[in-house]
Amino acid sequence: MASSLIFRASRRFLKPSSSSSVSLHLATFNPLSSAQQFATQNRNPTLNAPFNPPQLQNYNFEFRKTVGSLSNFHLVAHVSTRPSKEDRNQSGSVSNGGGGDATWVDLYLHKQVQPYARLARLDKPIGTWLLLWPCIWSITLAATPGHLPDFKMMTLFACGALLLRGAGCTINDLLDRDIDTMVERTKLRPVASGLLTPFQGLCFLGFQLLLGLGILLQLNNYSRVLGASSLFLVFSYPLMKRFTFWPQAYLGLTFNWGALLGWAAVKGSLDPSIVLPLYASGVFWTLVYDTIYAHQDKEDDLKVGVKSTALRFGDSTKEWITGFGIACLGGLALSGFNAEIGWPYYASLGVASGHLGWQIWTVDLSSRADCNRKFVSNKWFGAIIFGGILAGRLSS
Repeated sequence: MASSLIFRASRRFLKPSSSSSVSLHLATFNPLSSAQQFATQNRNPTLNAPFNPPQLQNYNFEFRKTVGSLSNFHLVAHVSTRPSKEDRNQSGSVSNGGGGDATWVDLYLHKQVQPYARLARLDKPIGTWLLLWPCIWSITLAATPGHLPDFKMMTLFACGALLLRGAGCTINDLLDRDIDTMVERTKLRPVASGLLTPFQGLCFLGFQLLLGLGILLQLNNYSRVLGASSLFLVFSYPLMKRFTFWPQAYLGLTFNWGALLGWAAVKGSLDPSIVLPLYASGVFWTLVYDTIYAHQDKEDDLKVGVKSTALRFGDSTKEWITGFGIACLGGLALSGFNAEIGWPYYASLGVASGHLGWQIWTVDLSSRADCNRKFVSNKWFGAIIFGGILAGRLSS
């Protein structure tokens, strides 16, 4: 009799379901094992068909029914509509334009401003750090022995690095918009994806350059001329990948111009024995980190027909960048020696060499994720060198 009641109750209250994202749990507390077995075997997975799980993400439904006079018997239907991890990842990637996890640009900026912020790579500050560190090294080297560097000058250069890096990215995206659509990593950039028109990009470029000019005019006349001369490198760099396998070297000449400019902004002139080895070391450092970075796109670059040191070096990449790393450290040591800096600087070079060696020896050049991790870690290499220069200058 009890089994008959259970059968009718289950037929009445359990409806079919085929959704794989819904979990249904029936719990029975009747000591009759046959009733338990029946309830378990006859769960039908379409109980949840009328519901749309993505619209009911944070709710759980519990349904209890007491059958007849069997007060100790309960059917508990538990429907979980929380989205799967895969669903959350997919919805997140769509919300921020395919960039994976949401950044502060997605969370805090107005939707009309977000494409411009991404065009300037404000959501990816690593480029600003890599542009800023050679400036900071040079300013700190130019400080009076035993004194802190000029913090006002460092602040100006920080603002300038943010603006110039954004302007460089804007120029790059305008010139490469046809290529970017064919490369997996870049096809969702604002200009390539159509979020911004080339004209809007040009207007934004003019705005960034105007602000950059305001920063440059705060410096001495020698620095103004030296700083303005870097614009040729900034505008021509995006074209280099079309003509040479060494665009990373050209990027090094561009990104490390601050090693010359920082010293000139403090001293009003250049000391070649100090700033040229510093500038050269920055170029070799760029060859290390940007070659690692270029390995992310090597398959797409081959299809598109653009060039890079990653394609030039191929399986010999680690040998090449090891040489560049040694040259970088040698240039830093020579610059510090000519600047008569204190011993803590050389201790920092030991730490920095360990960091550079870790990057080179452990990077998996076939993994885009690992190449990007090693590339981003270079902000700490720059910080180590800065800490060494600061300590060495204060102790000299």
